[in-house]
Amino acid sequence: MELMDVQAIDTMCRAGYAGIVSEEEWKETWGFYESMACVKGTFGGVLKKLGVSEEDGWKVVASQYKASIDDMIQEMDEVGVEKAFVDQQLIWSRNAFKLVTGFELKRIADLVDKGKGRIVGGAGYHPFYIQQSLKDLETAVKEYGFKYVWFHPNSFGVRASDAKCYPLYAKCIELDIPVSFQSGHSAEPLPSEIGRPMYADEVAIDFPNLKMVLTHTGWPWIEEWISMIWRHPNVYGNIGAYYPSGLHQPTIDFMNGPIGKTKVLWGTNGFGLTRCKQEFVALPIKDDNKKRILRDNAVQLFKL
Repeated sequence: MELMDVQAIDTMCRAGYAGIVSEEEWKETWGFYESMACVKGTFGGVLKKLGVSEEDGWKVVASQYKASIDDMIQEMDEVGVEKAFVDQQLIWSRNAFKLVTGFELKRIADLVDKGKGRIVGGAGYHPFYIQQSLKDLETAVKEYGFKYVWFHPNSFGVRASDAKCYPLYAKCIELDIPVSFQSGHSAEPLPSEIGRPMYADEVAIDFPNLKMVLTHTGWPWIEEWISMIWRHPNVYGNIGAYYPSGLHQPTIDFMNGPIGKTKVLWGTNGFGLTRCKQEFVALPIKDDNKKRILRDNAVQLFKL
């Protein structure tokens, strides 16, 4: 397969990739304890490679993002990405007890409008403010045409099977949209066990018609992630947040098989459309499987 053979769909990009985050916002976000620790630990190698100080750690992520939505769309055209998903990205600081990131609905809606069909909007979920969060989700879908919701159990300290999440699942079924959430550990110093893919098991049993997408590959519980996708008809997986060249062999084998090819989605987490697509195309996976993962599965699941 060649790079431009498939018009891919990035099912987990980030709003900041479109250049809407100011330097002040970057500094505020990366001034939280969790963010600073992430820069020193998980992204320490990148920090050193860029030759920037820990105080300028925000540049580790910002340096990968585009200056504007037009620049982002230009890259999409150059590497064959038809659509990119962006959401509110509600992530909580356990240390400061406030949101680290959280884009307003209207801000995401405006970005979708500027994208002229190239950007797919997603809402967020705040399990500490359930009633308002569900109201916002309904507005996002019915007024702004958003196609999904993504939330971050790890930062809020709630497992996917926690009672605080069940109102979200019921609302997603009502609105007929998939729910995506992080599965696996976080780059930030957050309780890892909360992110185990197995916590989707009981949810899938209680809500058999709920379409779930377990993002972030489920690492280091790769086998659990695969088992949830394999076992439950409406559970899917997303490989975003890890470069394809760094994926572990069980993940690659699963994508190369008959189940994985229909239930895994391509995503970047904003780590670079060009690199992530180039590396995925280079994987030792059947071309038909690559096409499904890059595009077809997303079209079907999100009704694009």
